Amino acid sequence: MKNNNYLVVMAGGIGSRFWPASTARKPKQFLDMLGTGRTLFQHTIDRFKQICPLENILVVTSENYTSIVKEQCPELVDGNILGEPCMRNTAPCIAYASYKIKKLNPNANIVVSPADHLIEEFDIFEETVRKGLNFIEANDAILTLGIYPRKPETGYGYIQTTDKEAEIASVRAFKEKPELEIAKEYLADGSYFWNSGIFFWSVSTIISAFEEHNPALAATFERGFDMLYTDAEENFIREAFPKCENISIDYSVLEKAKNLYVQKATFAWSDLGTWGALWEKAEKTNEGNTSGAAYTGFYESSNNLVHTSTVKNVIVQGLQDYIIVEANGTLLICSKQEEQRIKQFLRDAEHGS
Repeated sequence: MKNNNYLVVMAGGIGSRFWPASTARKPKQFLDMLGTGRTLFQHTIDRFKQICPLENILVVTSENYTSIVKEQCPELVDGNILGEPCMRNTAPCIAYASYKIKKLNPNANIVVSPADHLIEEFDIFEETVRKGLNFIEANDAILTLGIYPRKPETGYGYIQTTDKEAEIASVRAFKEKPELEIAKEYLADGSYFWNSGIFFWSVSTIISAFEEHNPALAATFERGFDMLYTDAEENFIREAFPKCENISIDYSVLEKAKNLYVQKATFAWSDLGTWGALWEKAEKTNEGNTSGAAYTGFYESSNNLVHTSTVKNVIVQGLQDYIIVEANGTLLICSKQEEQRIKQFLRDAEHGS
């Protein structure tokens, strides 16, 4: 029997907050950020292999990264590696993949996942994903995963549900990243969940949603539908994709949809958006230090992260709460409290060079 479960992996970001390890040439999703011998992208594919056959996995990435995708996951079908000629946010990315899947299987059920998240407790994750796929197969619904908040996190967006007790309930509201006091209120309330950026829908449901809420985007891919999976596809995408509105799936569809639901998830999750987030998840010494270097001597130092791209010894003395990264000819020494400035440091370094 044909497997109707499909996975779309969004792997086109440049991960600038993980500079200097993550660069435009090879961003963080294609790096072994966890020291496991597997990249974040490879871990994402691994998590879904029991749910979606490899021939049902599509990866949307920059055309500059398609060769990296092939190298890191050579078993993927070539026609399912979708190269974007330019960055246009998640709505065009998802539309492109959805119309490709529609051509393959109009009965498809789709899960969409970023390529660079850290997800633990695989058995709970797989059970959650299967429940989500079963729900959207039986309902004309757009479903997003809401992660049970374990602390008042200010770095994530939130989803408010209409029923804090039900495992799957309709969405009341999306909330932007809050200030700490608001995050504490969300945690105490019990009806707010972290927005994971993982979505479920049938291919017919998401395409109908594009037609209703972003008809210009839908019309673009309807016009090129017959060219998908043919020799004409590349030229169509090169011509049409840059003209697509630069907009997220949240603003394009989700916040307008009436059939929007959230499924509560309890597995350990992080979007690994910053060095600080990586420090939180890493194994640490009693003093809170963590390092991926060959040898690191910490003296009168606590709560630091050290990351080196090559095998070397590192000595750290007298530092508390610092990020120390050596990669790609750059040494970054930055207070964790100031890591939001890393994008600025990157821009300044590029201008200075």
